[in-house]
Amino acid sequence: MTVLDDIIVGVREDLETRRAALPLEELKKQAAAQAPALDALAALRGAEAGSVEIISEVKRSSPSKGALSDIPDPAELAAAYQAGGAAAISVLTEERRFKGTLADLDAVRAAVSIPVLRKDFTVDEYQIWEARAHGADLVLLIVAALDDDTLRRFLDLTHELGMNALVETHTPEEIERAVAVGARIVGVNVRNLKTLEVDNANFSKLAPLLPADAIIVAESGVASPEDVANYASHGAKAVLVGEALVKSGTPAETLRDFRAAGSQARQAWLASASA
Repeated sequence: MTVLDDIIVGVREDLETRRAALPLEELKKQAAAQAPALDALAALRGAEAGSVEIISEVKRSSPSKGALSDIPDPAELAAAYQAGGAAAISVLTEERRFKGTLADLDAVRAAVSIPVLRKDFTVDEYQIWEARAHGADLVLLIVAALDDDTLRRFLDLTHELGMNALVETHTPEEIERAVAVGARIVGVNVRNLKTLEVDNANFSKLAPLLPADAIIVAESGVASPEDVANYASHGAKAVLVGEALVKSGTPAETLRDFRAAGSQARQAWLASASA
């Protein structure tokens, strides 16, 4: 069993507990009562072609690194992210490996006015309704965890609810599958979810396989502004950053540095591409 398979087993068990406590029909009523989802597609596209947008993550722990930060007040951290110029905020809600909760999502949603991503291992449509009921504007769909029919169905449901999806890929075949179902925001995760190994060089190999009109999001492997710049120099329009921000004593300032370095590199990449 791979790491991804093991995580999904726990996700399904926890999901059934929540479903037993709150049936889908009741959850749908809660989702309908929410304000309309924010336009995450526009937020990640940014106001300028040469900008690199940052998805800043509220992340307490990870399977590869263990505990990262206590984050006693996720709302305070999210507010700092927004002040630093984050385009969106990702909130881990998986409990066993990442120590996240839906309460974290609620706290962040109440604290910021920018799009919020519910980051979890989506394996059932209940979780998509759940994300909307808790105010999320984006959900994560991992291609490696879904067959084509399910991926398409989940993406369609996400759009029906007015949300967007970050469709995560790791290989050329997964990129092909993401494009085939019409994904508009495509993440290239350089972390192998089967082994948890990270290889930043994979981004430069995979990003060119995506269509020009896709919003390409680089995921994992960010420790410095140079890492963000490297992704931007190979076509990233947005970068998802977790560990480096939650461990920073000055998350807003660190975020600004990441965004500035990425935007400078992207502008150079665009100039080179048009030369």
